[in-house]
Amino acid sequence: MGEEQFKVEEQKKEKQNSEEQKNEKNTDAELKAEAAVSVDNIYKLDGRVPVWKAIPFGLQHVLAMFVANLAPIAIIAEAASPELTQNQVGKIISNAMFIAGLATLIQLYPLWKIGARLPIVMGVSFTFVTILSTIGANYGYPVVIGSVLVGGLVEGTIGLLVKRLAKFIKPIVSATVVCGIGLSLFTVGIRYFGGGYTEDFGSPENLIVGTITLLVSVIWMVTMKGYLKALSVLAAMIVGYIVAVSFGMVDLSYVTGSRITSIPDFLMFTPEFKIGPILSVIVIFFVSAAETIGDTSAMVSGGLNREVKDREISGSIASDGYMSSVSALFGCPPVTSFSQNVGLIAMTKVVNRFTIMTGAVIMMFAGCFPIVGNFFATMPQAVLGGCTVMMFGQIFMSGIKMLSHCGFTSKNTTIAALSLSIGVGATAASESEIWHIFPPIIRDVFGANVVAVIFVIAMILSYVLPESMDEE
Repeated sequence: MGEEQFKVEEQKKEKQNSEEQKNEKNTDAELKAEAAVSVDNIYKLDGRVPVWKAIPFGLQHVLAMFVANLAPIAIIAEAASPELTQNQVGKIISNAMFIAGLATLIQLYPLWKIGARLPIVMGVSFTFVTILSTIGANYGYPVVIGSVLVGGLVEGTIGLLVKRLAKFIKPIVSATVVCGIGLSLFTVGIRYFGGGYTEDFGSPENLIVGTITLLVSVIWMVTMKGYLKALSVLAAMIVGYIVAVSFGMVDLSYVTGSRITSIPDFLMFTPEFKIGPILSVIVIFFVSAAETIGDTSAMVSGGLNREVKDREISGSIASDGYMSSVSALFGCPPVTSFSQNVGLIAMTKVVNRFTIMTGAVIMMFAGCFPIVGNFFATMPQAVLGGCTVMMFGQIFMSGIKMLSHCGFTSKNTTIAALSLSIGVGATAASESEIWHIFPPIIRDVFGANVVAVIFVIAMILSYVLPESMDEE
């Protein structure tokens, strides 16, 4: 009996030890799970953030780009009128928000090699406004859609091959392009600050709202601690919006008259294909690819403090192109990376993919519920200006940082100086002053596109200028 009792006691101890070990493992697993879901992960590319703490950061990105995402559609639609009805334009806007969110998701969580796996926010590009407005006015909106559909496929395919092509784009070229993107946005930020392209630009109300918004953003960054510091733009937008409402600058009638729901409409227009417009749009897609390289490089440098990888550039351009073709199938203009959000990332250092994903979902939600999207669209441009002037400055500073990594050699400083001075100077001059001797396609591509001019000049100089000029 003694031996049997001893064995029973030993079995009980073994069972108890086993349960204790199991409990310890469960506790460790729970601790690891808690550690994995943390608000501190907003500054890391991967890792989960509590959903309700991630949403404000995602919303911040949506508000930073919302109005700029809608403006190109309104301009292109106006050029194509009276072909497009008001109802069709509203439908295009809803579709565009849904596609922008979907394209952002693809950049965050790639499909095969399409997507950069980076916090790149996508939206309708201003780069195509001039050429698509011309095509819409002369050929009709279905030709616009057909041209974008083909052009997107071309850019996407080039993106998949760009791993090899990226080797020919020297770091000094990317750094100079990023500086150019920042410089080109300075006037945009101030234009927003003063109220946008409206009759009351520079009015006391606009300047007061813009100034208050900017001050709130700066004061928030200075006084807040921890992750709250990164919500400076959202806080500034909320305060600026309230001030704008008090000044009677917000019209909510468009919101109250909105449809509640809207399912994305596939093939709203039957694409039509004409070789001339297609070739013109393909050229602009090359320009868009150059901007995407700059935006991706700036985001990685400013947000992740490292150099961009070839596969990230490849995935980013591929997503730009193929998702633009998808956008065309839903009746929308091309989508591309948004420089506003690159500046926001450089400013806040919030790079977490899960966090930005909440913004992408909000965009898709706004596309399916026009009443939500129309509310976001009531954001006065003066409020956006108060936030973006600093964000655009951050893009420029990211370019300066990239230049310092390249080294201020004689060759590098010559490339940057000539590219920036010619690019900014030539595009600041009106087309009638300096571009009038060139064919229309050249004027359309380079006449008002700082980034395109800077990219071409920097690329040429990077190969033409001899390395020997750095020798003493």
